[in-house]
Amino acid sequence: MGYYFNTVLDCSFDEAIARVTAALKKEGFGILSEIDVQAALKKKLNVDFKKYKILGACNPHFAYQALQVEEKIGTMLPCNVIVLENDNNEVEVAAIDPIASMQSIANPQLQGIADQVQAKLQKVIENL
Repeated sequence: MGYYFNTVLDCSFDEAIARVTAALKKEGFGILSEIDVQAALKKKLNVDFKKYKILGACNPHFAYQALQVEEKIGTMLPCNVIVLENDNNEVEVAAIDPIASMQSIANPQLQGIADQVQAKLQKVIENL
C-alpha cells in the first residue's frame, strides 16, 4: 500500500496552492500551517531547493472524533498535503493516505474515521 495520493497539475505553482486550498475547503479542511521548504532550506542551510510547500490540512470534525478515541493521535495530525515542483518541472500535489498512517496505531476505532478522511483527501486530489 502506498502512503500518499498524487496528481500533476497543468498550472503555476502559486495557482496550484490556491486550487489545493480551495479543494480542501470544499471537503471541510482548513490549512493550519504552511511550510515553505524551499525558503527554510535556504535560510537554515543556504542551499537551493525546488519549490516545495507543506500544507497542514485539518478537518475539525474528524480531528475531534479521532482525538476522542485516541488521545495521542495529535502526533499524526494535521494531514499533510504537499505542493512541489518535481524533477520534470511539473507542479505535483500529494496528500497523505490516512489509512496507511493509521496502520501503526492499534486502535480499531480509528478505522472508520481514517476511511472517511481518506475518501475526502482522494476526492481533493481527483478534483484538482
